[in-house]
Amino acid sequence: MAEAADAARVRYEEPAEGVARVVMARADARNAQDKRMTYELNDAFDRACADDRVNCIILAGDGPHFSAGHDLRDRSTLDGFKPVTPWGGASTRPAAEGYMAVEQEIYLGMCWRWRNLPKPVIAEVQGKVIAGGLMLIWIADLIIASEDATFQDPVVAFGVNGVEYFGHPWELGVRKAKELLFTGDVLSAQEAKSLGMVNQVVPRAELESYTRELAARIAKKPAMGLKLAKMSVNQAQDAMGFWNALQMAMSLQQLGHANNQERFGMRVDPAGMPVAVAKKA
Repeated sequence: MAEAADAARVRYEEPAEGVARVVMARADARNAQDKRMTYELNDAFDRACADDRVNCIILAGDGPHFSAGHDLRDRSTLDGFKPVTPWGGASTRPAAEGYMAVEQEIYLGMCWRWRNLPKPVIAEVQGKVIAGGLMLIWIADLIIASEDATFQDPVVAFGVNGVEYFGHPWELGVRKAKELLFTGDVLSAQEAKSLGMVNQVVPRAELESYTRELAARIAKKPAMGLKLAKMSVNQAQDAMGFWNALQMAMSLQQLGHANNQERFGMRVDPAGMPVAVAKKA
């Protein structure tokens, strides 16, 4: 059934004391992320962070799959949204400059902002997590996956290096990151756990309750202690060059787009479109 144009993309819940649950509500579209969903997610995260009653945030998705990634059908612009990052020109600058500004705002910038929220975030993950879906779970502090969850980044088929929030080496290790990117193959929940990307794997029927109970337990801790613990771990990762690496990968992403534009007259290699669509089936 077609999605109503004015339907909310994100739902905000309070399932337990001290817990906010931010839910992607595009089950019919497998929670593909269009620009409106991105800004609604940002608004929901801001709401949870501004609420002193909330000590822990869950990120979840309706339906059988957590997220099929970026919505490739989305042709909307950023004209109706207030920027939340310092990169300008997303709606006004021409050619590669404007396109880079868009990706810096809605992909790298948003994800970096969410990764640094002052409260713990738990991703509650089921079914398929493809390409841009990885960016959403990688901003989380903890990832709880159902046994049927799978993870995949087929974006190299588009002639670029991978999704824009390039956390692959940090999340998977160098060689597994290269394997995932070079092949576009699927990673199971159990293998993701063995690599340290996923914290726990649970039966599908128990995913929501397990994540809610974990969030409620975390939410009982002092807000200041949780904030400082999160900052300490994040800053240790930052000291190892995480932010610099993300920015360099974004620059290479733009080189890939420019090369594709020169060769094919479009920002992605058209030969990769059937591959990526098949991977999402």
